[in-house]
This record gives sequence, structure tokens and C-alpha cells, in this order.
Amino acid sequence: MTRIILPTYSKKIAYVCKYIDENLDHDLSLAVLSQVACLSKFHFHRLFSEFTGLTLSKFILMSRLKKASYQLVYQPELKIIDIALNANFENPESFSRAFKKVFSITPSQFRQKPQWQTWHSQLLLAKKIDRKTIMNNDNMNVEIVNFKGVKVAVLEHKGAPTLINQSVSIFIQWRKSSGLSPVDKSNTYGVPYSDPATTKAEEFRFDICGEVSADVPDNSQGVINKIIPSGRCAKIRHLGSHEKMDDKIRMLYQQWLPQSGEELRDFPVFFHYINLFPQVDEHQLITDTYLPLA
Repeated sequence: MTRIILPTYSKKIAYVCKYIDENLDHDLSLAVLSQVACLSKFHFHRLFSEFTGLTLSKFILMSRLKKASYQLVYQPELKIIDIALNANFENPESFSRAFKKVFSITPSQFRQKPQWQTWHSQLLLAKKIDRKTIMNNDNMNVEIVNFKGVKVAVLEHKGAPTLINQSVSIFIQWRKSSGLSPVDKSNTYGVPYSDPATTKAEEFRFDICGEVSADVPDNSQGVINKIIPSGRCAKIRHLGSHEKMDDKIRMLYQQWLPQSGEELRDFPVFFHYINLFPQVDEHQLITDTYLPLA
């Protein structure tokens, strides 16, 4: 049976999904969210499930577990009990049960050895949001800028996009141990060499980059020096989850570029991460995308 969601209701549910992402530590009951959607609670839950493919409670659970997962790995100073309480669980035991049920691994085991592929495949189920609806409500302002160029330390990720977080962890280890690119004082960049949606997993390449002022000495993590070159670029700013950037990039290539009369330079599109998750919540993320121009 084909599911049909009228545009007005589609936008309402998309707004609720955004509200959930921005209020994970607040009351997200059916009563509250149906009011956010301006819909009767008797109909809201059915519409939400039709739109996302998940029950409301499962969608909220997965969103909270995603944030908790990042905190477990990238904020080791946080105690698991604090992460559990911040995720609105009554105690670490209920958090651990829910986490293990979804990811087949306990929070402490995930902290010690993250299983990113299992994590990624499970979280994909929670993000069946109507991207077209969201994009239609999100203006894409393109600027032509002169990028100054920057010397960067690079960890070259090679392999499935679902394992990028594993490489990020290694790069963070290098940053902390070397002190050459402190995250609070140095810009962070990403350079994808192909579209993950159209590239075989084993052929995907992505450079994880941190700004440096000096050459990077030999190191056990395999971090090397590269340059992100100077030149003219089309720049767009994205607010929110990195998972929702792909549509804007495609619009940049498919719509803006043909209409602009500009020609591309021989360097990949690249990202400047103004801030990082989980230091800020996902909805507070700011990312600039640069498309190199001739």
C-alpha cells in the first residue's frame, strides 16, 4: 500500500523532528509534541509513524542514543551515569539495557571499542525524514569568496563512510598527543574525494584535517601534511546535522553551478567545521561547504 502524506502534514512532522533534535533533554511526550505539530494527539502519532517509518518513542530513543554514543567516545571525561541522566534515562541500568538492545553492546564496551558500522546501520533507521520537505524550507545562500589556503595535518580515511568515526577517533588521539593542532585553537576541515552515495565503500576516501603551522613529524597514527589550496570558492553555510548536508551539496552542483556560469577548479569540495558534535548539540552545528572555482 502506497503511503501518501499531504504537504501540509509533511511539513508539520518535519518541524516536529527538528524540535525533537533541539530538545532531547526536555519533555517529549505525545501531549507536548502533538501541540508542537498543532495536531490532535489521536492523529499525530499515526502521521508521525507514516512519515518517519518509526514510532514516536523509537524515534526519540534513537535520537537520544545517538547523542549519548558520541559522548561515550568523544567525551571520555563524562561518567556513564551522567550521560544516562542527560539522555533522560532513570538510571545507568535502564540506559545500558536500551543501548545494548539497539547496538548489541553495552555503553562501557562501546566506549572502549566503538562498533561504528553496527551503530551507523541502526541509526539510519531513525532518519527516514522527508529531506525534500526540509530542503524546501531551508534557503541556500551562495557566496563567492576567496579562500586563503591552509596548511593541514591529515589522516586519510580509506574505506566505508560508515567507519569515518573510527578514523576521527584516531585523529583526535593524534591531536591530543601531539599538541600541534589543538581543537579549540585550530580550524577543522574535511575533504571528501567522491560522493559516498555513488562510490563503492572500499573506494571511498576522505581527509580528516586539522590546521597546523608546522610540519607534522612521523607518528604512529599515520597523520601527514597537506595543503588546502587558496582560490575562489562558492560557499554555503549549513546549520544542523552533518547527515543533512548531502542535499545542499547536490543542489549546489545540480542547480546553482549550471545557472552561475562558473567553472570548477581541480580540487574537491571541502568542509570547514565551525564547531563539533558533541561539544555542541547537533542542531547547533555550523558547517561551511566550499566548492572550488576556476
